[in-house]
Amino acid sequence: MPEGPEIRQAADKVAAVLESEVVLRASFSPHKLRHYGRRLSGHAVNKIDTRGKAMLTHFDNGLTIYSHNQLYGVWKVVSAGVLPKTNRSLRLALHTENHSALLYSASDISVWHTSELSNHPFLSQLGPDILDEGATVDSVARRLMHKPFKNRTLHSILLDQKFMAGLGNYLRSEILFSARLSPDLRPRELNTSTLKLLASEILNISRRSYVSKGITLCPEFLVKLNKRKSSRARQRFYVFGREGERCRVCGDVIQRKDSSGRRIYWCRNCQNGDGHVESL
Repeated sequence: MPEGPEIRQAADKVAAVLESEVVLRASFSPHKLRHYGRRLSGHAVNKIDTRGKAMLTHFDNGLTIYSHNQLYGVWKVVSAGVLPKTNRSLRLALHTENHSALLYSASDISVWHTSELSNHPFLSQLGPDILDEGATVDSVARRLMHKPFKNRTLHSILLDQKFMAGLGNYLRSEILFSARLSPDLRPRELNTSTLKLLASEILNISRRSYVSKGITLCPEFLVKLNKRKSSRARQRFYVFGREGERCRVCGDVIQRKDSSGRRIYWCRNCQNGDGHVESL
């Protein structure tokens, strides 16, 4: 499933062709939404926004399209009159004079009055966005110690959208490795400096992934890998997807386990303590 950084990247791409533009024709494939095509056609897009893994397309007539890519959804931006060759199912199409923004394979799309979005059953439950510029290390550290989270394992909290919206599977593994924390620790077991270290990595890794289009490695590691002419697929992560390979820091073997159908990866040697080492 795309995580917060990927959805924000998709939103940037869609915003580049839709914001301040009039949608000449809007169409929905879910039958229950088809009547909204007429209500949105001829109106301008005020803003493209994201909340975690959800995208919000705000129109000047007070309506907003909510879309969540789920596992398989993908946005494509093309020149007007050109449809990409794909076997995917087109779920939403927004056409301007010069471009089309097309959402394929997504199963969670709805239209809301913008003023009523606070009542949306998913949005209303979300925690702060991991890419929100207003999020700080102190605010995230305090949130870790809130009652709903402080007694839970870190590997559980870092998938909970009520904690921070936009976190997901690869970010979880990369954050915990960078903070040098065992997935089984709980916030209440961490001292103040370690809580702040974890909070810092939650923000740093997420923002780095957004800026670098999916890479969580720090620049120093990238320089080393580029010298070895490694492929982009091998340059993305510290531990995620690297089961059985050597840790980039200590050389130990990367471990994997499955919990509730989700994969988590870690280094037993680097993550055997409580974070009292310098982060990456």
